[in-house]
Amino acid sequence: MIDIPKWQAGDWNAYFGFGTNTLVNLLVLTGLLRLGIGLPDELVFGRILPAVGLMLLLSTGYYSVLAYRLAKQTKRSDVCALPSGISVVHMFVVVFVIMGPILATTGDPERAWEAGLAWVFIQSIVLMLGSTIAPFLRKITPRGALLGTLAGVSLTFIAMRPALEIFSAPIIGLLCFVIILRGWFGRTAYFGNLPAGAVAILLGLGIAWGTELLDSGISNVSLQGVVAATLEFGFYLPLPAVNHVFGGFEFLGILLVTAIPFGIYDLVEATDNVESAAAAGDAYPTRRVVAADGILSMVGCLMGNPFINAVYIGHPGWKAMGGRIGYSVLTGMTILLLAWIGLLPLFLSIIPIESLLPILLYIGLLIGAQAFQHSPAKHAPAIVLALVPHLAAWAKSQVDATLTALGTTPTDVGIDRLEAAGVLYDGLETLGGGAIITSIIWAGISISIIDRNSKSAAIYAVLGACLSFLGVIHSEQLAWAASFSLTAAYLLVAVALYYPKDKTPDSTVDGCES
Repeated sequence: MIDIPKWQAGDWNAYFGFGTNTLVNLLVLTGLLRLGIGLPDELVFGRILPAVGLMLLLSTGYYSVLAYRLAKQTKRSDVCALPSGISVVHMFVVVFVIMGPILATTGDPERAWEAGLAWVFIQSIVLMLGSTIAPFLRKITPRGALLGTLAGVSLTFIAMRPALEIFSAPIIGLLCFVIILRGWFGRTAYFGNLPAGAVAILLGLGIAWGTELLDSGISNVSLQGVVAATLEFGFYLPLPAVNHVFGGFEFLGILLVTAIPFGIYDLVEATDNVESAAAAGDAYPTRRVVAADGILSMVGCLMGNPFINAVYIGHPGWKAMGGRIGYSVLTGMTILLLAWIGLLPLFLSIIPIESLLPILLYIGLLIGAQAFQHSPAKHAPAIVLALVPHLAAWAKSQVDATLTALGTTPTDVGIDRLEAAGVLYDGLETLGGGAIITSIIWAGISISIIDRNSKSAAIYAVLGACLSFLGVIHSEQLAWAASFSLTAAYLLVAVALYYPKDKTPDSTVDGCES
Protein backbone atom coordinates (compact mmCIF):
# COMPACT_ATOMS: atom_id res chain seq x y z
CA MET A 1 0.00 0.00 0.00
CA ILE A 2 1.41 3.35 -1.07
CA ASP A 3 2.19 5.88 1.65
CA ILE A 4 0.34 9.17 1.09
CA PRO A 5 2.35 12.03 2.63
CA LYS A 6 0.27 14.95 3.89
CA TRP A 7 3.09 17.39 3.12
CA GLN A 8 5.64 17.36 0.28
CA ALA A 9 8.47 19.68 -0.70
CA GLY A 10 6.44 21.18 -3.56
CA ASP A 11 3.75 22.25 -1.09
CA TRP A 12 6.04 25.13 -0.08
CA ASN A 13 5.94 26.50 -3.63
CA ALA A 14 2.17 26.17 -3.79
CA TYR A 15 1.78 27.60 -0.29
CA PHE A 16 3.67 30.76 -1.17
CA GLY A 17 1.76 31.06 -4.43
CA PHE A 18 -1.73 30.19 -3.26
CA GLY A 19 -1.21 31.88 0.11
CA THR A 20 -0.15 35.05 -1.65
CA ASN A 21 -3.13 34.81 -4.02
CA THR A 22 -5.52 34.45 -1.08
CA LEU A 23 -3.80 37.19 0.88
CA VAL A 24 -4.03 39.60 -2.05
CA ASN A 25 -7.75 38.86 -2.42
CA LEU A 26 -8.28 39.43 1.30
CA LEU A 27 -6.33 42.70 1.26
CA VAL A 28 -8.36 43.90 -1.74
CA LEU A 29 -11.54 42.86 0.07
CA THR A 30 -10.53 44.84 3.15
CA GLY A 31 -9.81 47.89 1.02
CA LEU A 32 -13.15 47.64 -0.79
CA LEU A 33 -15.10 47.47 2.47
CA ARG A 34 -13.19 50.23 4.27
CA LEU A 35 -12.34 52.63 1.46
CA GLY A 36 -14.67 51.57 -1.35
CA ILE A 37 -17.98 51.92 0.50
CA GLY A 38 -16.87 53.18 3.91
CA LEU A 39 -17.84 50.41 6.34
CA PRO A 40 -16.57 51.11 9.88
CA ASP A 41 -13.49 49.23 11.13
CA GLU A 42 -15.40 47.64 14.00
CA LEU A 43 -17.66 45.91 11.45
CA VAL A 44 -14.86 45.00 9.02
CA PHE A 45 -12.31 43.75 11.55
CA GLY A 46 -14.74 42.78 14.32
CA ARG A 47 -17.40 40.82 12.40
CA ILE A 48 -16.65 40.25 8.71
CA LEU A 49 -12.96 39.25 8.56
CA PRO A 50 -13.10 36.80 11.51
CA ALA A 51 -15.99 34.99 9.76
CA VAL A 52 -14.08 35.04 6.47
CA GLY A 53 -11.07 33.47 8.22
CA LEU A 54 -13.26 30.71 9.71
CA MET A 55 -14.86 29.90 6.35
CA LEU A 56 -11.49 29.76 4.59
CA LEU A 57 -10.08 27.39 7.22
CA LEU A 58 -13.09 25.07 6.86
CA SER A 59 -12.91 25.28 3.06
CA THR A 60 -9.18 24.60 2.67
CA GLY A 61 -9.36 21.90 5.33
CA TYR A 62 -12.24 20.13 3.58
CA TYR A 63 -10.55 20.13 0.19
CA SER A 64 -7.32 18.86 1.75
CA VAL A 65 -9.27 15.93 3.23
CA LEU A 66 -10.95 15.32 -0.14
CA ALA A 67 -7.53 15.27 -1.83
CA TYR A 68 -6.17 12.83 0.74
CA ARG A 69 -9.11 10.48 0.14
CA LEU A 70 -8.63 10.70 -3.62
CA ALA A 71 -4.91 9.95 -3.22
CA LYS A 72 -5.67 6.86 -1.13
CA GLN A 73 -8.38 5.73 -3.52
CA THR A 74 -6.18 6.07 -6.62
CA LYS A 75 -2.94 5.04 -4.81
CA ARG A 76 -1.17 8.18 -6.07
CA SER A 77 1.01 10.63 -4.19
CA ASP A 78 0.69 13.45 -6.77
CA VAL A 79 -2.94 14.44 -6.06
CA CYS A 80 -3.34 18.19 -5.62
CA ALA A 81 -6.06 19.66 -3.39
CA LEU A 82 -8.57 21.96 -5.05
CA PRO A 83 -7.81 25.62 -4.28
CA SER A 84 -10.70 27.51 -2.74
CA GLY A 85 -11.54 30.83 -1.17
CA ILE A 86 -13.66 33.94 -1.62
CA SER A 87 -15.02 34.30 -5.14
CA VAL A 88 -13.23 37.33 -6.64
CA VAL A 89 -16.05 38.15 -9.08
CA HIS A 90 -18.67 38.02 -6.33
CA MET A 91 -16.47 40.10 -4.05
CA PHE A 92 -16.93 43.15 -6.28
CA VAL A 93 -20.60 42.39 -6.96
CA VAL A 94 -21.66 42.12 -3.31
CA VAL A 95 -19.70 45.25 -2.34
CA PHE A 96 -20.67 47.58 -5.18
CA VAL A 97 -24.03 46.16 -6.35
CA ILE A 98 -25.57 45.10 -3.01
CA MET A 99 -23.89 46.62 0.06
CA GLY A 100 -22.78 49.94 -1.41
CA PRO A 101 -26.15 51.09 -2.82
CA ILE A 102 -28.03 49.96 0.31
CA LEU A 103 -25.53 51.81 2.51
CA ALA A 104 -25.94 54.93 0.35
CA THR A 105 -29.74 54.66 0.55
CA THR A 106 -30.13 53.85 4.24
CA GLY A 107 -26.98 55.37 5.72
CA ASP A 108 -26.78 52.29 7.97
CA PRO A 109 -23.65 50.10 7.62
CA GLU A 110 -25.24 47.26 9.59
CA ARG A 111 -28.23 47.01 7.24
CA ALA A 112 -25.86 46.98 4.25
CA TRP A 113 -23.92 44.13 5.88
CA GLU A 114 -27.15 42.24 6.58
CA ALA A 115 -28.18 42.56 2.92
CA GLY A 116 -24.86 41.00 1.91
CA LEU A 117 -25.43 38.11 4.33
CA ALA A 118 -28.92 37.45 2.95
CA TRP A 119 -27.53 37.55 -0.61
CA VAL A 120 -25.01 34.81 0.21
CA PHE A 121 -27.72 32.81 2.01
CA ILE A 122 -29.81 32.70 -1.19
CA GLN A 123 -26.80 31.79 -3.32
CA SER A 124 -25.87 28.99 -0.93
CA ILE A 125 -29.30 27.41 -1.34
CA VAL A 126 -29.00 27.63 -5.15
CA LEU A 127 -25.63 25.85 -4.96
CA MET A 128 -26.84 23.09 -2.66
CA LEU A 129 -29.91 22.43 -4.80
CA GLY A 130 -27.89 22.72 -8.01
CA SER A 131 -25.33 20.14 -6.87
CA THR A 132 -27.77 17.41 -7.92
CA ILE A 133 -27.56 18.41 -11.59
CA ALA A 134 -23.91 19.51 -11.70
CA PRO A 135 -22.56 16.06 -12.79
CA PHE A 136 -25.13 15.97 -15.62
CA LEU A 137 -24.09 19.45 -16.80
CA ARG A 138 -20.47 18.38 -16.82
CA LYS A 139 -21.27 15.18 -18.71
CA ILE A 140 -23.19 16.84 -21.55
CA THR A 141 -20.94 19.89 -21.99
CA PRO A 142 -17.81 19.58 -24.16
CA ARG A 143 -14.51 20.04 -22.32
CA GLY A 144 -13.53 22.84 -24.69
CA ALA A 145 -16.66 24.80 -23.72
CA LEU A 146 -16.05 24.39 -19.97
CA LEU A 147 -12.34 25.19 -20.16
CA GLY A 148 -12.90 27.95 -22.73
CA THR A 149 -15.22 29.99 -20.54
CA LEU A 150 -12.85 29.41 -17.62
CA ALA A 151 -10.00 30.76 -19.76
CA GLY A 152 -12.11 33.82 -20.51
CA VAL A 153 -12.62 34.55 -16.81
CA SER A 154 -8.94 34.00 -16.00
CA LEU A 155 -7.58 36.19 -18.80
CA THR A 156 -9.91 39.12 -18.10
CA PHE A 157 -10.90 39.35 -14.45
CA ILE A 158 -7.90 37.44 -13.05
CA ALA A 159 -4.95 38.38 -15.28
CA MET A 160 -5.68 41.83 -16.71
CA ARG A 161 -5.68 43.88 -13.50
CA PRO A 162 -2.37 42.42 -12.24
CA ALA A 163 -0.84 42.89 -15.70
CA LEU A 164 -1.82 46.58 -15.68
CA GLU A 165 -0.79 47.20 -12.06
CA ILE A 166 2.63 45.63 -12.58
CA PHE A 167 3.51 48.63 -14.74
CA SER A 168 2.65 51.08 -11.97
CA ALA A 169 5.98 50.05 -10.41
CA PRO A 170 7.77 48.15 -13.21
CA ILE A 171 11.11 47.97 -11.42
CA ILE A 172 9.47 45.67 -8.88
CA GLY A 173 6.59 44.24 -10.89
CA LEU A 174 8.39 43.19 -14.07
CA LEU A 175 11.39 41.81 -12.21
CA CYS A 176 9.20 39.71 -9.89
CA PHE A 177 7.12 38.54 -12.85
CA VAL A 178 10.19 37.23 -14.67
CA ILE A 179 11.31 35.43 -11.49
CA ILE A 180 7.89 33.77 -11.28
CA LEU A 181 7.98 32.79 -14.96
CA ARG A 182 11.48 31.31 -14.73
CA GLY A 183 10.72 29.50 -11.49
CA TRP A 184 7.32 28.02 -12.38
CA PHE A 185 7.38 27.78 -16.18
CA GLY A 186 11.13 27.44 -16.71
CA ARG A 187 11.81 25.23 -13.64
CA THR A 188 14.70 27.49 -12.60
CA ALA A 189 16.03 26.89 -9.06
CA TYR A 190 16.88 29.87 -6.84
CA PHE A 191 19.30 29.99 -3.92
CA GLY A 192 19.15 26.45 -2.65
CA ASN A 193 15.72 25.67 -4.12
CA LEU A 194 13.87 28.54 -2.43
CA PRO A 195 10.27 28.78 -3.75
CA ALA A 196 10.07 31.24 -6.64
CA GLY A 197 7.13 33.00 -4.97
CA ALA A 198 9.19 33.60 -1.83
CA VAL A 199 12.14 34.88 -3.88
CA ALA A 200 9.89 37.32 -5.73
CA ILE A 201 8.36 38.64 -2.50
CA LEU A 202 11.75 39.00 -0.76
CA LEU A 203 13.25 40.79 -3.75
CA GLY A 204 10.25 43.10 -3.95
CA LEU A 205 10.56 43.82 -0.23
CA GLY A 206 14.23 44.70 -0.62
CA ILE A 207 13.70 47.09 -3.55
CA ALA A 208 10.59 48.73 -2.08
CA TRP A 209 12.04 49.38 1.36
CA GLY A 210 15.46 50.27 -0.02
CA THR A 211 13.97 53.03 -2.16
CA GLU A 212 11.65 54.10 0.66
CA LEU A 213 14.56 54.55 3.07
CA LEU A 214 16.32 56.62 0.40
CA ASP A 215 13.24 58.90 0.18
CA SER A 216 12.51 57.79 -3.37
CA GLY A 217 9.82 55.18 -2.71
CA ILE A 218 8.37 53.45 -5.77
CA SER A 219 5.68 51.36 -4.08
CA ASN A 220 2.92 51.44 -1.48
CA VAL A 221 5.09 50.75 1.59
CA SER A 222 5.97 53.40 4.18
CA LEU A 223 7.02 53.65 7.82
CA GLN A 224 3.92 55.74 8.55
CA GLY A 225 1.74 52.99 7.12
CA VAL A 226 3.40 50.36 9.31
CA VAL A 227 2.86 52.45 12.44
CA ALA A 228 -0.80 53.04 11.58
CA ALA A 229 -1.33 49.34 10.86
CA THR A 230 -0.11 48.30 14.31
CA LEU A 231 -3.10 50.14 15.80
CA GLU A 232 -5.37 47.48 14.29
CA PHE A 233 -3.87 44.68 16.41
CA GLY A 234 -6.40 42.82 18.51
CA PHE A 235 -8.12 39.48 18.95
CA TYR A 236 -11.30 39.09 16.95
CA LEU A 237 -13.47 35.95 17.11
CA PRO A 238 -16.42 35.25 14.78
CA LEU A 239 -19.85 35.50 16.37
CA PRO A 240 -23.16 33.96 15.19
CA ALA A 241 -25.08 36.33 12.92
CA VAL A 242 -28.26 34.36 12.23
CA ASN A 243 -30.53 37.26 13.21
CA HIS A 244 -28.59 39.58 10.92
CA VAL A 245 -28.96 37.16 7.99
CA PHE A 246 -32.73 37.19 8.25
CA GLY A 247 -32.69 40.92 8.92
CA GLY A 248 -31.30 41.33 5.41
CA PHE A 249 -34.41 39.77 3.90
CA GLU A 250 -36.13 43.16 4.02
CA PHE A 251 -34.23 43.75 0.76
CA LEU A 252 -35.34 40.41 -0.76
CA GLY A 253 -36.71 41.96 -3.97
CA ILE A 254 -33.40 43.64 -4.67
CA LEU A 255 -31.36 40.57 -3.75
CA LEU A 256 -33.18 38.01 -5.92
CA VAL A 257 -32.42 39.98 -9.10
CA THR A 258 -28.72 39.13 -8.79
CA ALA A 259 -28.51 36.29 -6.25
CA ILE A 260 -30.16 33.63 -8.43
CA PRO A 261 -28.21 34.40 -11.65
CA PHE A 262 -24.95 34.49 -9.72
CA GLY A 263 -25.91 31.28 -7.94
CA ILE A 264 -26.20 29.68 -11.38
CA TYR A 265 -22.85 31.26 -12.25
CA ASP A 266 -21.33 29.63 -9.14
CA LEU A 267 -22.73 26.27 -10.18
CA VAL A 268 -21.22 26.48 -13.65
CA GLU A 269 -17.91 27.87 -12.37
CA ALA A 270 -17.50 25.04 -9.86
CA THR A 271 -18.27 22.51 -12.61
CA ASP A 272 -15.68 24.22 -14.85
CA ASN A 273 -13.01 24.02 -12.16
CA VAL A 274 -13.70 20.36 -11.42
CA GLU A 275 -13.28 19.68 -15.14
CA SER A 276 -10.03 21.67 -15.08
CA ALA A 277 -8.72 19.52 -12.22
CA ALA A 278 -9.76 16.35 -14.07
CA ALA A 279 -7.83 17.53 -17.12
CA ALA A 280 -4.79 17.86 -14.86
CA GLY A 281 -5.24 14.29 -13.61
CA ASP A 282 -7.31 14.70 -10.41
CA ALA A 283 -10.93 13.56 -10.85
CA TYR A 284 -12.99 15.01 -8.00
CA PRO A 285 -16.73 14.25 -7.51
CA THR A 286 -18.62 17.19 -9.02
CA ARG A 287 -21.73 16.87 -6.85
CA ARG A 288 -19.73 16.81 -3.63
CA VAL A 289 -17.64 19.84 -4.62
CA VAL A 290 -20.62 21.99 -5.61
CA ALA A 291 -22.59 21.02 -2.49
CA ALA A 292 -19.55 21.77 -0.30
CA ASP A 293 -19.28 25.29 -1.74
CA GLY A 294 -22.93 25.86 -0.83
CA ILE A 295 -22.60 24.45 2.70
CA LEU A 296 -19.36 26.32 3.44
CA SER A 297 -20.86 29.58 2.16
CA MET A 298 -23.94 29.00 4.33
CA VAL A 299 -21.81 28.44 7.44
CA GLY A 300 -19.78 31.53 6.61
CA CYS A 301 -22.78 33.83 6.20
CA LEU A 302 -24.42 32.53 9.41
CA MET A 303 -21.22 33.62 11.20
CA GLY A 304 -21.14 37.06 9.56
CA ASN A 305 -19.33 36.62 6.21
CA PRO A 306 -21.13 38.31 3.25
CA PHE A 307 -18.98 36.59 0.61
CA ILE A 308 -19.44 33.30 -1.22
CA ASN A 309 -16.93 30.42 -1.03
CA ALA A 310 -15.79 29.05 -4.37
CA VAL A 311 -13.40 26.47 -5.77
CA TYR A 312 -10.76 28.63 -7.41
CA ILE A 313 -9.40 28.67 -10.89
CA GLY A 314 -5.81 27.45 -10.82
CA HIS A 315 -5.64 23.81 -9.69
CA PRO A 316 -3.32 22.86 -12.62
CA GLY A 317 -1.01 25.75 -11.73
CA TRP A 318 -0.60 24.78 -8.10
CA LYS A 319 -0.16 21.15 -9.10
CA ALA A 320 2.45 22.07 -11.72
CA MET A 321 4.56 23.89 -9.14
CA GLY A 322 4.44 20.88 -6.78
CA GLY A 323 1.37 21.51 -4.64
CA ARG A 324 -0.23 18.39 -3.20
CA ILE A 325 -2.34 18.23 0.01
CA GLY A 326 -0.72 20.30 2.72
CA TYR A 327 -0.51 23.66 0.94
CA SER A 328 -4.27 24.14 1.05
CA VAL A 329 -4.94 23.71 4.77
CA LEU A 330 -1.76 25.62 5.74
CA THR A 331 -3.04 28.56 3.70
CA GLY A 332 -6.36 28.41 5.57
CA MET A 333 -4.60 28.32 8.94
CA THR A 334 -2.44 31.31 7.98
CA ILE A 335 -5.41 33.40 6.85
CA LEU A 336 -7.33 32.49 10.02
CA LEU A 337 -4.44 33.73 12.15
CA LEU A 338 -4.13 36.98 10.19
CA ALA A 339 -7.88 37.66 10.33
CA TRP A 340 -8.35 36.85 14.01
CA ILE A 341 -5.37 38.89 15.20
CA GLY A 342 -5.89 41.85 12.86
CA LEU A 343 -2.60 41.51 10.98
CA LEU A 344 -3.92 42.12 7.45
CA PRO A 345 -3.34 45.90 7.46
CA LEU A 346 0.24 45.28 8.64
CA PHE A 347 0.90 42.93 5.74
CA LEU A 348 -0.50 45.47 3.31
CA SER A 349 1.78 48.14 4.71
CA ILE A 350 4.95 45.98 4.60
CA ILE A 351 4.74 43.94 1.39
CA PRO A 352 4.75 45.84 -1.94
CA ILE A 353 1.65 44.84 -3.85
CA GLU A 354 3.68 44.71 -7.09
CA SER A 355 5.60 41.67 -5.81
CA LEU A 356 2.35 39.78 -5.22
CA LEU A 357 0.45 40.54 -8.41
CA PRO A 358 2.71 38.53 -10.80
CA ILE A 359 1.45 35.34 -9.13
CA LEU A 360 -2.13 36.16 -10.16
CA LEU A 361 -0.96 36.90 -13.72
CA TYR A 362 0.84 33.54 -13.83
CA ILE A 363 -2.36 31.71 -12.85
CA GLY A 364 -4.32 33.57 -15.53
CA LEU A 365 -1.81 32.55 -18.20
CA LEU A 366 -1.76 28.93 -17.08
CA ILE A 367 -5.54 28.53 -17.12
CA GLY A 368 -5.80 30.22 -20.51
CA ALA A 369 -3.23 27.80 -21.90
CA GLN A 370 -4.94 24.77 -20.36
CA ALA A 371 -8.07 25.30 -22.43
CA PHE A 372 -6.03 24.73 -25.60
CA GLN A 373 -3.70 22.06 -24.21
CA HIS A 374 -6.46 19.76 -22.94
CA SER A 375 -8.94 20.10 -25.80
CA PRO A 376 -8.71 18.71 -29.35
CA ALA A 377 -6.68 21.02 -31.58
CA LYS A 378 -9.57 21.35 -34.05
CA HIS A 379 -11.68 22.94 -31.27
CA ALA A 380 -9.27 25.89 -30.92
CA PRO A 381 -11.56 28.35 -32.82
CA ALA A 382 -14.39 27.52 -30.43
CA ILE A 383 -12.17 28.21 -27.42
CA VAL A 384 -11.14 31.58 -28.86
CA LEU A 385 -14.83 32.36 -29.43
CA ALA A 386 -15.51 31.48 -25.77
CA LEU A 387 -13.15 34.29 -24.73
CA VAL A 388 -15.11 36.99 -26.55
CA PRO A 389 -18.09 37.45 -24.14
CA HIS A 390 -15.67 37.77 -21.22
CA LEU A 391 -13.69 40.42 -23.08
CA ALA A 392 -16.95 42.32 -23.57
CA ALA A 393 -17.86 42.00 -19.88
CA TRP A 394 -14.40 43.20 -18.85
CA ALA A 395 -14.48 46.15 -21.26
CA LYS A 396 -17.93 47.17 -19.97
CA SER A 397 -16.65 47.04 -16.37
CA GLN A 398 -13.83 49.42 -17.34
CA VAL A 399 -16.22 51.85 -19.02
CA ASP A 400 -18.61 51.74 -16.05
CA ALA A 401 -15.80 52.30 -13.55
CA THR A 402 -14.49 55.25 -15.55
CA LEU A 403 -17.87 56.94 -15.77
CA THR A 404 -18.56 56.30 -12.07
CA ALA A 405 -15.25 57.97 -11.20
CA LEU A 406 -16.40 60.97 -13.22
CA GLY A 407 -19.69 61.04 -11.33
CA THR A 408 -21.85 60.10 -14.29
CA THR A 409 -23.47 57.12 -16.04
CA PRO A 410 -23.73 55.82 -19.61
CA THR A 411 -27.32 57.08 -19.74
CA ASP A 412 -26.30 60.57 -18.61
CA VAL A 413 -23.46 60.73 -21.12
CA GLY A 414 -25.67 59.32 -23.87
CA ILE A 415 -25.31 55.95 -25.59
CA ASP A 416 -25.17 57.73 -28.98
CA ARG A 417 -22.24 59.89 -27.85
CA LEU A 418 -20.38 56.82 -26.59
CA GLU A 419 -20.95 55.02 -29.89
CA ALA A 420 -19.77 58.08 -31.82
CA ALA A 421 -16.54 57.89 -29.82
CA GLY A 422 -16.13 54.22 -30.74
CA VAL A 423 -17.50 52.73 -27.50
CA LEU A 424 -20.29 50.34 -28.51
CA TYR A 425 -21.84 50.26 -25.07
CA ASP A 426 -25.06 48.46 -25.98
CA GLY A 427 -23.03 45.73 -27.64
CA LEU A 428 -20.73 45.37 -24.64
CA GLU A 429 -23.71 45.18 -22.30
CA THR A 430 -25.57 42.59 -24.39
CA LEU A 431 -22.61 40.38 -25.25
CA GLY A 432 -21.08 40.60 -21.76
CA GLY A 433 -24.30 39.88 -19.85
CA GLY A 434 -24.08 36.41 -18.29
CA ALA A 435 -20.71 35.94 -20.00
CA ILE A 436 -19.73 32.67 -18.36
CA ILE A 437 -22.88 30.91 -19.62
CA THR A 438 -22.94 32.75 -22.96
CA SER A 439 -19.42 31.46 -23.59
CA ILE A 440 -20.48 27.89 -22.93
CA ILE A 441 -23.47 28.24 -25.30
CA TRP A 442 -21.38 29.61 -28.16
CA ALA A 443 -18.47 27.27 -27.59
CA GLY A 444 -20.96 24.38 -27.52
CA ILE A 445 -22.50 25.54 -30.82
CA SER A 446 -19.15 25.97 -32.53
CA ILE A 447 -17.69 22.68 -31.22
CA SER A 448 -20.79 20.87 -32.44
CA ILE A 449 -20.40 22.52 -35.84
CA ILE A 450 -16.73 21.50 -36.01
CA ASP A 451 -17.69 17.93 -35.06
CA ARG A 452 -20.49 18.05 -37.69
CA ASN A 453 -23.20 17.36 -35.13
CA SER A 454 -26.12 19.47 -36.33
CA LYS A 455 -28.54 18.19 -33.70
CA SER A 456 -26.24 19.11 -30.82
CA ALA A 457 -25.56 22.57 -32.27
CA ALA A 458 -29.28 23.22 -32.68
CA ILE A 459 -29.97 22.13 -29.09
CA TYR A 460 -27.39 24.62 -27.80
CA ALA A 461 -29.06 27.35 -29.87
CA VAL A 462 -32.50 26.50 -28.45
CA LEU A 463 -30.98 26.58 -24.96
CA GLY A 464 -29.57 30.01 -25.81
CA ALA A 465 -33.07 31.14 -26.81
CA CYS A 466 -34.55 29.96 -23.50
CA LEU A 467 -31.81 31.58 -21.42
CA SER A 468 -32.12 34.85 -23.37
CA PHE A 469 -35.87 34.86 -22.82
CA LEU A 470 -35.32 34.53 -19.05
CA GLY A 471 -32.51 37.09 -18.88
CA VAL A 472 -29.87 34.57 -17.78
CA ILE A 473 -27.61 35.55 -20.69
CA HIS A 474 -27.25 38.85 -22.57
CA SER A 475 -28.84 40.65 -19.63
CA GLU A 476 -27.90 42.26 -16.34
CA GLN A 477 -30.81 40.69 -14.47
CA LEU A 478 -33.43 37.97 -14.60
CA ALA A 479 -36.65 38.95 -16.31
CA TRP A 480 -39.53 37.26 -18.09
CA ALA A 481 -39.33 37.91 -21.83
CA ALA A 482 -36.08 39.81 -21.34
CA SER A 483 -35.39 40.09 -25.07
CA PHE A 484 -37.72 38.98 -27.86
CA SER A 485 -35.15 39.87 -30.53
CA LEU A 486 -32.39 37.71 -29.04
CA THR A 487 -34.80 34.86 -28.37
CA ALA A 488 -35.99 34.97 -31.97
CA ALA A 489 -32.40 35.20 -33.24
CA TYR A 490 -31.35 32.08 -31.36
CA LEU A 491 -34.40 30.17 -32.61
CA LEU A 492 -33.58 31.13 -36.20
CA VAL A 493 -30.00 30.01 -35.58
CA ALA A 494 -31.31 26.66 -34.33
CA VAL A 495 -33.28 26.16 -37.54
CA ALA A 496 -30.29 27.19 -39.66
CA LEU A 497 -28.07 24.74 -37.77
CA TYR A 498 -30.44 21.80 -38.04
CA TYR A 499 -31.38 22.19 -41.72
CA PRO A 500 -29.84 20.96 -43.89
CA LYS A 501 -28.50 18.08 -41.81
CA ASP A 502 -24.85 17.11 -42.12
CA LYS A 503 -24.62 14.04 -44.33
CA THR A 504 -20.92 13.87 -45.13
CA PRO A 505 -18.34 12.55 -42.69
CA ASP A 506 -15.90 14.87 -40.99
CA SER A 507 -13.12 15.51 -43.50
CA THR A 508 -10.96 17.65 -41.31
CA VAL A 509 -8.09 16.81 -39.04
CA ASP A 510 -7.21 19.28 -36.31
CA GLY A 511 -9.17 22.01 -38.07
CA CYS A 512 -7.43 21.60 -41.48
CA GLU A 513 -8.84 20.00 -44.60
CA SER A 514 -7.31 16.58 -45.16
